[in-house]
Amino acid sequence: MTTEVRVPTLGESVTEATVATWFKKPGDTVAQDEMLCELETDKVTVEVPAPAAGVLADIVASEGETVGVAALLANISAAGAAAAPKAAAPAPAAEAEAAPAASGGGSTDVMVPTLGESVTEATVSVWFKKVGDTVAQDEMLCELETDKVSVEVPAPAAGVLSEIIAGEGATVEANAKLGVIAGSAAAAAPTAAPAAQAAPAAAGKDIANAPSAEKAMAEAGLSAANVAGTGRDGRIMKDDVARAVAAAASAPAPAAPAAAPTPRAPVAADDAAREERVKMTRLRQTIAKRLKESQNTAAMLTTYNEVDMTEVMALRSQYKDQFEKKHGVRLGFMSFFTKACCHALKEVPEVNAEIDGTDVVYKNFVHMGVAAGTPTGLVVPVIRDADSMSFAEIEKAISAKGKLARDGKLSMADMQGGTFTLSNGGVYGSLMSSPILNPPQSGILGMHKIQDRPMAINGKVEIRPMMYLALSYDHRIVDGKGAVTFLVRVKEALEDPRRLLMDL
Repeated sequence: MTTEVRVPTLGESVTEATVATWFKKPGDTVAQDEMLCELETDKVTVEVPAPAAGVLADIVASEGETVGVAALLANISAAGAAAAPKAAAPAPAAEAEAAPAASGGGSTDVMVPTLGESVTEATVSVWFKKVGDTVAQDEMLCELETDKVSVEVPAPAAGVLSEIIAGEGATVEANAKLGVIAGSAAAAAPTAAPAAQAAPAAAGKDIANAPSAEKAMAEAGLSAANVAGTGRDGRIMKDDVARAVAAAASAPAPAAPAAAPTPRAPVAADDAAREERVKMTRLRQTIAKRLKESQNTAAMLTTYNEVDMTEVMALRSQYKDQFEKKHGVRLGFMSFFTKACCHALKEVPEVNAEIDGTDVVYKNFVHMGVAAGTPTGLVVPVIRDADSMSFAEIEKAISAKGKLARDGKLSMADMQGGTFTLSNGGVYGSLMSSPILNPPQSGILGMHKIQDRPMAINGKVEIRPMMYLALSYDHRIVDGKGAVTFLVRVKEALEDPRRLLMDL
């Protein structure tokens, strides 16, 4: 009996993911609900548990492949039938082909592996071995590039690479022959061990680390040279990065080395030698795609105003200690802005609506998105039903979602269904900017730096803490009058917070 392992539901508007890491390999025994692999989407990382206990018969979608919802990832066979599925499995077919070579000293073909759903051809980008080189089983031979991902091709058997049929730059179809490995496993046995030992050393050059590990290293500021890989052929896995970070944190601080003269780059150095090319993460690619789609789809316009923060700052200063003592959370400015926006959205509901085809969908609730910058990119966790929450509930929700965002633990549910968004560029020192819409929403409010400025108050010049506000809106559904009215209502509520209590 065989149980299929398929891609789980990835969330609203997410249709594909990348296989980041396999924690098991074909032939491994797995328990029900044990984690088999990790998928990366443009928003979150999703772990895939084993749907049943047994033996991992084959892996259909390898690391680095892009898969759609419900796509087949692997097959699990019953524990008693472990040997048969493994021999007949489609993914490790190359391993099955290695048997004749091991027994008879013949040759083994190197074939193009499964490229993924809807991918029919690839380009040979680089060969890591040349004709005549000795190779160990599962050692990386070459790398293929498709329009979606890069695919590594491991050696299906140990031996000598006797022929390369598809050279670098050649376009090959699925299941085409790439090369031939000659010789038996016995002949290659003496060199297999050194090859395996050399793999970790060559990992930085020939082996692509797990995408989740690359992301973790970028966040921790580590280079691959500082992490010992335990994956196949020295591949660095996510757990390896975590161990390296823990080891660095517990290690004693090294003694300061003697000052040495800083080497200076040659004046005539080639600029290309001083550049660094890093592939965009899926999250960054999706951010770029969605923001551009927002510009191309919505008739986006921005209107500005400014707000005197004197009353809000005074109120916060007066009650912040009591507030924190009672509710266990600090009183910030975000709860005031959330409340003010919810109040204004009731009067101007089109700012809280969205366009669906030829219909306008008005939301009789406010799911407030709060844009947050993280080491991996911009995310927008959603505070659901913010219009029915108290100041304390809003502050607690924002604090909890902010921590999840920083730790990279936001789920799909945490970022779905927003109806309006707040973006606080002021925390980074921005004085004024035009925020971009978060589709399909029709409005986003940009907050900025609070700066003391001279203002005319009752015929006198006074120094007041002022903030510029920017409302970007979709002019297809929100008219200028509605946008300006919304911004004025937010301004009024912040300059006189008592209006929020009186629902004015």
